Amino acid sequence: MCGRFSLKPDESKEIWDIVRALEEKHKAIKTGEIYPSNDVPVIYSPDSDDIDYDAMTWGFHGFEKGQLLINARSETVTEKKTFAKAFKSTRCVFPTTGFYEWDPNKEKFLFTEQDSKSVYLAGFYKKFEDGNRSIILTTEANESMQQVHDRMPVILPKGLINQWILDEEFAESFIKQGMPQLVSERV
Repeated sequence: MCGRFSLKPDESKEIWDIVRALEEKHKAIKTGEIYPSNDVPVIYSPDSDDIDYDAMTWGFHGFEKGQLLINARSETVTEKKTFAKAFKSTRCVFPTTGFYEWDPNKEKFLFTEQDSKSVYLAGFYKKFEDGNRSIILTTEANESMQQVHDRMPVILPKGLINQWILDEEFAESFIKQGMPQLVSERV
C-alpha cells in the first residue's frame, strides 16, 4: 500500500521543474508530505500523443460516502470493473521525492531510490463529476521493503514514463516486472 508520499521540490530539480510548470498554469498543488485527497502533480497525456503535467486529486471516490480508493493492485487492475477501463486508457505518473510506509510497530519509513532524487510512481486517473482523480498502482514488496510492508508502489524509471503513459501493451507488461531496490530511513 502507498498511503502517503513526499513531494519536496527543493530536493529535486526534476520535481522543482514540474511544480513550476504547474504554478505557471495556475494549478494549486500541495507539497511536503502528501496525503490522500490532496491535489498533486501528475504526468499524463491530455490526448493520444502529448505528455503534460496537471494537478489531480489523489483518490477515486469509493463505494461508500467519504471513502477514497487510493491504491489499485497491479495483479488485478485489468480485471476489476472499477479500474480496468481507466488503466487501459488514462495512465499517469506521480512524480515524488519518495514515499512513506509504516512497519508493524507503527514506525514510519521514507523510501527513495539510491541514485535518484526523484521517484516516479505508476498510476492512472479517471474523470469524475468533481474533476480528474488519480490512483497509485501497487505490487508485491521486494526485498528492500518486505521488513516494513508487504506492498509497494509500482516504480517507473524516468526514461520509461512516456511509454507507460502512451503504450497500453508496455504498461500491462511492466506491472508484472520486479521493482528496483530502494533505500529507507526511519523518520
